[in-house]
Amino acid sequence: MTRRSCAIYATGIVCAHLLIVGIALVVAQVFQTMIHSRLKKEFVLSEKSQVFESWKNPPPPVYMEYYFFNVTNPEVFLAGGKAAVTQIGPYTYREYRPRENITFLENGTKIYALNPKTFVFVPEKSAGDPQVDIIRTVNIPFVAVMNELNSYSFFLRSAVSFYMSRLGVSVFMTRTVHEVLWGFKDPVLTKLHSMRPEVDEYFGLMWKKNGSHEGEFVFHTGEENYMDYGKIDTWNGLREMSWWSSNQSNMINGTDGAVFHPLINRNELLYIFAADLCRSIHLAYVEDVEVKGIQAYRFAPPKDVLMNPDDNPTNAGFCVPAGDCLGTGVLKVSVCREGAPIVVSFPHFYQADPKYINAIDGLNPNKEEHETYLDLQPTTGVPIRACKRAQLNIILKRVQGFPNTRFINETIFPIMFVNETATIDDESASQMRTLLVMVTVGSNFPLFIVGMGIILLLVLIVLFCRNRQKKNEVKRIDFTEAFHSFPTAKDETAYTQVSDKPDDSSETPASQPMRNGSYIAMSPVEDQKC
Repeated sequence: MTRRSCAIYATGIVCAHLLIVGIALVVAQVFQTMIHSRLKKEFVLSEKSQVFESWKNPPPPVYMEYYFFNVTNPEVFLAGGKAAVTQIGPYTYREYRPRENITFLENGTKIYALNPKTFVFVPEKSAGDPQVDIIRTVNIPFVAVMNELNSYSFFLRSAVSFYMSRLGVSVFMTRTVHEVLWGFKDPVLTKLHSMRPEVDEYFGLMWKKNGSHEGEFVFHTGEENYMDYGKIDTWNGLREMSWWSSNQSNMINGTDGAVFHPLINRNELLYIFAADLCRSIHLAYVEDVEVKGIQAYRFAPPKDVLMNPDDNPTNAGFCVPAGDCLGTGVLKVSVCREGAPIVVSFPHFYQADPKYINAIDGLNPNKEEHETYLDLQPTTGVPIRACKRAQLNIILKRVQGFPNTRFINETIFPIMFVNETATIDDESASQMRTLLVMVTVGSNFPLFIVGMGIILLLVLIVLFCRNRQKKNEVKRIDFTEAFHSFPTAKDETAYTQVSDKPDDSSETPASQPMRNGSYIAMSPVEDQKC
């Protein structure tokens, strides 16, 4: 066997093995299963895991952007007209949220933690100075007290209304942004505090929230099931709430929005428990996006999250009392806001019933600025970018005994909205890209083997064709040599040039006639001597 034949046979054997092994690995998904198994074991909240430190101290900076609606025509609204507002802001604060008092429970399957939040003003990302800028907005303490007295006698309501008028308190107030956000001493609450000490005399949308936490959480570590990674087991010792009117609405589902299980697919719904909304919400896949060179899935709340129960019966449980429901796009949270007529929605009533948008001049809802979304890297489940947007509103309506409200048309009035944003930092993004390259190479290694087999198959075809061509050339040469080995008349005869002039007559045979000119004679070839 020639060297060429050995090379062809060896190439064929290696090619066959590569193709068989590679295709078998692709079909069985051996490498992908191994990598997925490794990811499931790595994404566990334990002191030895790589994800624990980032869960304990999230590296991406979180910013809270506060926007306020400044009322420009309060007199028109109190007279029965349509209110007009202008948006001012943002007033941006950097949010720090380390987890503290971490304790592992039940053999490491659960973990207890507090999540205090601290806010620091960032002037370079803000539109103004919150301690200087003044806004006119709804006087929430006044409206809360007025709403609380709605069930009392007309005479008591009239007396309280008269007292408030003497204090100079009305439906609207003018305060600095800092006061509205972080608190001020309210005259109405001060009077109530003197009679009922449990009533705080200060009011602010973020009063006592700087440096505080939203409750005590117990999370699943993912040790038993990777799908439970980061899911909330209890909140303030509760596995379900009692505010709403159905068991489903009272359920505490999902994570706190900081982490999600790995290996996310496009068809699943992701659940988040939002303590500030007093409920769990779900997110659905929207589209594929790219953030800092990282491919991600975008999830966002679908329209049915805040849909009217007539269109989505599962939301009937959020009507308290049962049957007392608002329209699409808004949620009344009085049950967890000490009875105040507070309503939450998306900014500018995005995805809400048009009647709420048309009731106020100056609103312009749009997807780019007002949609809540979460961009997740599907392999690891790590949030790459997040925008949580929520609006705070209050219900304004006529209350007998309060003359200032006698012409008011019932309105869900916008106060402010917050845009909570976070994007993965550059260092973490670089580490993520490196990890994804390793995962991709490992998962696709069987395809590499198949590719090598295909390349060797092409080489084998080329070698085989060249070998056939070489054999045909050898046969043709052998046939030609064999053909030329037979003697022919041509081989036995030679042509010799004769002189241009005839020989002398003496040398010319008598029998050969004399001819003029040159001629050629044929003569037998003599045997050549060696």
